[in-house]
Amino acid sequence: MTQPALLALEDGTTWPGIAFGAMGTTTGEIVFNTSLTGYQEILTDPSYHGQIITMAQPHIGNTGCNPEDDESGRVWAAGFVVRSLSPVVSNWRATQSLPDYLAERGIVGATEVDTRALVRHIRTYGAMRAALSSEITEAAELVAVARAARDMNGLDLVREVTCAEPYHWAEGGDWWRPDGEQLSVIGNRLSVSDERYHVVAYDFGIKRNMLRLLAGKGCRITVVPATTPAADVLALEPDGIFLSNGPGDPAACTYAVTAVRELLGQKPIFGICLGHQILGLALGANTYKLKFGHRGGNQPVQVVAHGRVQISSHNHGFAVDALTLPDGAFNSHINLNDNCCEGIDAPNYRAFSVQYHPESSPGPHDSDELFDKFVGLMGGKIGD
Repeated sequence: MTQPALLALEDGTTWPGIAFGAMGTTTGEIVFNTSLTGYQEILTDPSYHGQIITMAQPHIGNTGCNPEDDESGRVWAAGFVVRSLSPVVSNWRATQSLPDYLAERGIVGATEVDTRALVRHIRTYGAMRAALSSEITEAAELVAVARAARDMNGLDLVREVTCAEPYHWAEGGDWWRPDGEQLSVIGNRLSVSDERYHVVAYDFGIKRNMLRLLAGKGCRITVVPATTPAADVLALEPDGIFLSNGPGDPAACTYAVTAVRELLGQKPIFGICLGHQILGLALGANTYKLKFGHRGGNQPVQVVAHGRVQISSHNHGFAVDALTLPDGAFNSHINLNDNCCEGIDAPNYRAFSVQYHPESSPGPHDSDELFDKFVGLMGGKIGD
């Protein structure tokens, strides 16, 4: 037997479907992702904390799930909406179906939803608060639940996803792509045996593949909580400082902005996604909320320095206002869909960042060289 599900948005619209995963009611900001694959990495990306994800790709679930593809220790998405849930799991790496995976982790899902119309609705009216339920079937009641949910504007979600204590990371490279002779296979992952640089990584909601790629470049990594003061970071004597991705409104993370402002010029700094926004705020720029954000693995970004276009993976609902960047910092990457600032370069501070996800997982690997640029800065080289 099938259990009905209902998605309600704060604008009063409702979207019926069939429940899968855990039964219950959940709230969050309704967003959409245009990736064709990689739903497990998307679900476990802490940047999706507090969001109900709609997949634009209609057929979801045929690759199943496995322990290796989690990007963190849990599912952070508040809910999951798809058009057609695959009844078959066919990938050789799968150890579990998507419905079982979500049910085991208490995540409410809905299938048989008209996601094409829903995505068009979000693009037209913007991301908004929503409620997804397999318990509440009365539309007005569920709309009221959606309207009572938290608003993403001004919301500091980083404190809810960051690590509690510092820890060290030693797993390097990709399980499918050994990254040099300094790596040795342990099981199906890689261990770093030639650590050239010490990187302190701020955990604003960090993805594991960022750490793997840094380790794969010969970095010894100390991950620290988001609230760690600049003085404590410098006391660890790093060669470079990494600012991770994360959820929520960057302007609410005043503690992180203060710390990064104090770290500017002290050590090379590389930021990704929320880390990019925090770097921008630390430099004196402003951030703003996008109408419906960028989420997916097919976003075209132009590198200003040479004009070439890279296809990139995105997950952000806020952006840096490039017009407010101070002298000495410039917009290094531009989104060709909406001209949004997708990168900052501040060479006088040996600091740079990108709004998108060069570590992929999921997504293309067009921007792998950014990790090499960071390593080059730590080695005293000035990269492009």
